[in-house]
Amino acid sequence: MPGGLLALQSGVYGLALWLGIYLIMRDITKPRLHLAGWGMVTYALALGADLLAAVSSGGAFARLHNLLVIIPPLLWTGAVIRLLPESVPVRRRAWRVWLIGLLPTALILLFAAAVSDLPIGLGDGGSPLTLALSVLVVLPLLGCFFLIVAYRRVVAPRRMVPLLLVGLLFVALGSGLLLSPLTRLPRPLILFGIGFDVMLLGVATAVHDAFDEGETLLPDLLHSFDAALLTAGLFGGQVGVVMFLATGITLPMTALLLGVTGSAVVLVTLGGPLQALVDRLAFMASPSTAQQRDELRAAAQAAPRVAHTFNPVGTDPAAFNKLTRRALSYMGDLSRLAKSPLTQLPLIDQRLDDRGIEPDTLARAHELKRLLTESIERLKPHGPEMFGTSDEWRYFNALYWIYVRGLRPYSRRFTVNGDMPDDEQQALDWFRAQVPERTLYNWQNTAAELIAQDLREQMAVNGSVAPSDGSGRRDTMKPK
Repeated sequence: MPGGLLALQSGVYGLALWLGIYLIMRDITKPRLHLAGWGMVTYALALGADLLAAVSSGGAFARLHNLLVIIPPLLWTGAVIRLLPESVPVRRRAWRVWLIGLLPTALILLFAAAVSDLPIGLGDGGSPLTLALSVLVVLPLLGCFFLIVAYRRVVAPRRMVPLLLVGLLFVALGSGLLLSPLTRLPRPLILFGIGFDVMLLGVATAVHDAFDEGETLLPDLLHSFDAALLTAGLFGGQVGVVMFLATGITLPMTALLLGVTGSAVVLVTLGGPLQALVDRLAFMASPSTAQQRDELRAAAQAAPRVAHTFNPVGTDPAAFNKLTRRALSYMGDLSRLAKSPLTQLPLIDQRLDDRGIEPDTLARAHELKRLLTESIERLKPHGPEMFGTSDEWRYFNALYWIYVRGLRPYSRRFTVNGDMPDDEQQALDWFRAQVPERTLYNWQNTAAELIAQDLREQMAVNGSVAPSDGSGRRDTMKPK
């Protein structure tokens, strides 16, 4: 194998691995990021297997590559379906077809190919297995392409749509060429073509997630990329120099190059979680120190993702409601709350200035949490009680007990403390016995609109509290 091709393919391998892990770690709770990220990671592993196959001329690595290269298009089909807005009626049906039908069928065929000698991949003469996998890979990608075209007006942001369409079309084309027995194009050319298109899909997914969260993308993306590039180049480059000057391109050295490059990318991209793990182990005797370091790390990670140009005055009310809803759901996680655009509200600056506090990332996150808590408490009906079950309590209960007091009534992992206050225990029992989870979700959405309205009213009077009825609660915040 020529040295230039080795350097190029190992570089694409590291790039795909970095982007996959980056997507996964943007938000580990989102299925679309998981699917897109694992698709990138699997593609990187397929590139590595192809590189080892070219160096060793062994059938085992070539077969592993042929199996792995089928998985990314399957995962990307699911990721693109999840990119469609929930308001699109076909989204739920397409997701069920993918999850229950397409994915299991393809995995069964891949398992059959893995445990048997059935041929699969480029140059296999067009076996029935290859034909079946071609259909399962190419047709769903084309279906997603036409879905995005049909609903392009409701897919946000608009600038993401061309990247998504180009990526989908050419990934489908490349996957078809890779599986077709009739193609005469060199395998590396097809792989690099698929890699470029998959990168487009990865960037489109990151753009969509940043837009959905109201965050800025480019500073965080470039920071992560630069760190991965420098680290992988520093360590992987040393192996490359040894190969060029001494050993030549051998199987052990190629495996070492891939391992060192991959390890460097993983360690840098997963730096935050790994540092948190080390802190928990190193500061077991001092939990407060670990917590302080965790907060500082959260602020450092949030800083490049905060949209400092956020303009609440010019923001569409529906978009402002959505940002408020997300901020409420992040109240128990300071690292996620610190990334909210609402931390840039002029109201936050004024409140911090009134108390003489420097408006850094952590201070803004804490102040936003305090501001949201105050708005939630104004939803409470008049009286000294903290819990009630009548209709006028439903919006206060839906936010206060879940986001302020941290109850998780529908989680099996939520354990009840024996010293739980009476009102907290009553609220927990009431949620579990009387409030379906979907009903709570609807109440929270409506309550979030009231909180967003409250924030807009406070901003309308230059950050001061809007006129009250003498009891500290505005009439507009009273549940109807």
